[in-house]
Amino acid sequence: MLHLVTPESVGLDSGQLARVGAHLGKRYVEPGKIPGSITLVARRGQACFLDIQGHRDVERAAPMTEDSILRVYSMSKPITSLAMMTLHERGLFALDDPVHRFIPAWRNLGVWTAGSYPLFATAPPQRPMTIRDLLLHTSGLTYDFLRATNIDYAYRKLQVGLVRPGYTLQDMIDQLAQLPLEFSPGERWNYSVATDVLGYLVQIISGQSLAEYLRAVIFEPLGMVDTHFDIPPDKVDRFASCYTRNLHKTMELSDDGQHSEYANRTFYSGGGGLISTVGDYYRFCQMLLGGGTLDGTRIIGSRTLAFMTRNHLPGGADLSEMATGGFGESDHEGVGFGLGFASKLDPVRNGYPASTGSFFWGGLASTLFWVDPAEELVVIFMTQLVPSRTFNFRGQLENIIYGALC
Repeated sequence: MLHLVTPESVGLDSGQLARVGAHLGKRYVEPGKIPGSITLVARRGQACFLDIQGHRDVERAAPMTEDSILRVYSMSKPITSLAMMTLHERGLFALDDPVHRFIPAWRNLGVWTAGSYPLFATAPPQRPMTIRDLLLHTSGLTYDFLRATNIDYAYRKLQVGLVRPGYTLQDMIDQLAQLPLEFSPGERWNYSVATDVLGYLVQIISGQSLAEYLRAVIFEPLGMVDTHFDIPPDKVDRFASCYTRNLHKTMELSDDGQHSEYANRTFYSGGGGLISTVGDYYRFCQMLLGGGTLDGTRIIGSRTLAFMTRNHLPGGADLSEMATGGFGESDHEGVGFGLGFASKLDPVRNGYPASTGSFFWGGLASTLFWVDPAEELVVIFMTQLVPSRTFNFRGQLENIIYGALC
């Protein structure tokens, strides 16, 4: 269990922080807009605020607890990206290596010019897709749920990246080898299955499964004992149910924690497949704030991590200039993107007060985190409501929490 210090001992006002719980309770939990929530604030290496309310399972009236296990979805992406960069530190690849060096079947991927599945017209890309493109989401890949192009329609038709019995990362790679890219790599930013491809590359380069590599290199060294790709039978009682906001603007059960699709998985989605607890993810974030080291255990080099959290978009652009469509786990104005993390470039342009240089991401079920090195601040928010950004939890929490800085 987390040890909490007083907010005042780390330069935060406890009265202002109490408004976090009041706000979430009055506006979201009590009206039944979300099942429950967990909010953690830490500063200067000390957890100082923990608000837990509502339920992890509404139907069974099971309360949300500190040890509840939740789906973090795309908060898996920073973990997989960091794992990939630990292999970079071993000299096993360069960022500008073409992806087809490791996936030969992708050597001749074309770019869509016309047509729909299964008949496409394509043209050669301006340059090959690189590993940097995968980390940066400039690969030309997409997601099935974006519903914007003939390519994402093909993803839906083929069920690319859709969890099902026996489906593996190799199956996904083989499917993608048959489909064109949406654009030439490097031309645009598009949220996509790119991080799942990175998970596949971790397997190819390390010689271990993604689950094994993450456990050995990140989870066990950090003591992240409840972070997995599937729910162990002895932990099912702690696994939260997940809810979807339907067309009537009410919550609807989408995945029962007691009888979940997260049992016995074969598809290790580095882009969205992990489950975790607030305590485990806090260990990961505190390692990030510590420059890659926690409690004397080094996961990644400080220079590598600083490089990952810088803005890598061409010409210093922000997402509003590069992104295709509006989807992502972040606002686009004043926000850049690095190697697995979004980064705050301009708080004024962004409209929210986290410091320049803070980095962050979120997940499909409305989970989120950010790390602010300038203020030595870590914030984690967890609930289980799909889709993300139904409500602006990130912006609201930024406004309240930064108001507590003394």
